[in-house]
Amino acid sequence: MKKIAIIGAGAVGATLAYYLSKEKDIQVTVFDYGVGQATKAAAGIISPWFSKRRNKAWYRMARLGADFYSKLVTDLQKDGFETKFYQQTGVFLLKKDESQLESLFALADKRRLESPLIGDLQILNKSEANTHFPELDGYEQLLYASGGARVEGADLTRILLEASGVNVIKDEVHFTITDNGFRVQGIDFDKLVLASGAWLAKILDEHNYQVDVRPQKGQLRDYYFSNINTGKYPVVMPEGELDIIPFDNGKVSVGASHENDMAFDLNIDFKVLDKFEEQAIGYFPQLKKADTTSERVGIRAYTSDFSPFFGPVPCMEGAYAASGLGSTGLTVGPLIGYELCQLILNKENQLNLEDYDITKYVKKISR
Repeated sequence: MKKIAIIGAGAVGATLAYYLSKEKDIQVTVFDYGVGQATKAAAGIISPWFSKRRNKAWYRMARLGADFYSKLVTDLQKDGFETKFYQQTGVFLLKKDESQLESLFALADKRRLESPLIGDLQILNKSEANTHFPELDGYEQLLYASGGARVEGADLTRILLEASGVNVIKDEVHFTITDNGFRVQGIDFDKLVLASGAWLAKILDEHNYQVDVRPQKGQLRDYYFSNINTGKYPVVMPEGELDIIPFDNGKVSVGASHENDMAFDLNIDFKVLDKFEEQAIGYFPQLKKADTTSERVGIRAYTSDFSPFFGPVPCMEGAYAASGLGSTGLTVGPLIGYELCQLILNKENQLNLEDYDITKYVKKISR
C-alpha cells in the first residue's frame, strides 16, 4: 500500500485526491489549512475560447481544462454525487467597442472545430439577450456562447473530497524528508504532492528552494435575491476585471479584484467591492434591490510570466507540485489535478510537461 500526502485541497489537490482514491493500492491523506484558499473564495467562469493571449501552451491547457469538466462531472455522477457546482448556462461577452464582437466571434468560431463545447455562438441584440437574462443593460449587442459555464469553487472541492472518502486533516503543516519518503504531522508517506497555491514558496523555503510564485488578493461580493430565479442566467463578462456570475437560488456573485500589492492580506476592503458594485449596477440595476450580501476573499498564485506549472519537484524524489494558476484556477485546476494523478501512476499525460516546466519556477539553492 503506497501512502501519498497531498498538501492543499483546492481545485488541484481535491481533484487529485478524488482520482487517486480510485486506486486500490494507494492510501491518500489530505492536509488542508484552508484559510485564504483561492478555490473556496472563487466563483469561476469556464470560457477560455475568447482569449487573445499569445501563449499557445496556456491556451491548450485552458481549452482542455474546460473540456475536462465533462469527464469530471460524468465520473462524479457515476459515483452517485450531485454536480450542481458546474452549470453550462452560457456566457455573455460585452465590449465597450462593440465592433470588436465580430472578430471575437470569428476567433471563437474557428476554435469551435477543436472545442465543440463552445456550443451555439451568436451576436445578440438587447431584446434577444434579455430572453436569457432579463433586465441586463449597458450594451447594444453582445457575444453569446451557449457552452460557457460557471463553477462554485467551494462546492467543487467539497464534493470531490466527499467522493474521494480520504482523510482530511485541517491544519497548517510542514514536511520533513526521510530515508524512505516524507513525514507530515508525524505520519510517514511514500510520496508528497504540494498543491498549496500561493503558499508553495513558504513551504519549500524551509527546504532551500527559490520559488517564482507571488500572491494576488482577490475579493468578490455575493448578492442574494428571494424574488429572482437566477439559476439559468448566463455569466456576464464586461471588459475589465468585472464579472457578474449568477448561481442557483437567487445568488449573484460580482468581482473579482486582482490586487498585487496586498501579499496574504485577507481583510475585506469594502471600498474595492463598492467600486465593483457601482460598475455592475450599470449592467444589472437589480443589484440595488438585493435582500442581503456577503463577501469573500482568497489569495491566487501567479508566476512572473503568468504561466502555470506542475510536475516533479527538482532534486526531491517522490515529490510533486503545481502552482501559478492565477485567475484561471477553476478552469485549469481540475485538469492539473488529474494530470498529476496520471504522472504519479506512470500513465500517459494529455499535456506536455515541458510546456509547463516546473524547473523554470522551482529551483534548489544553496544557503
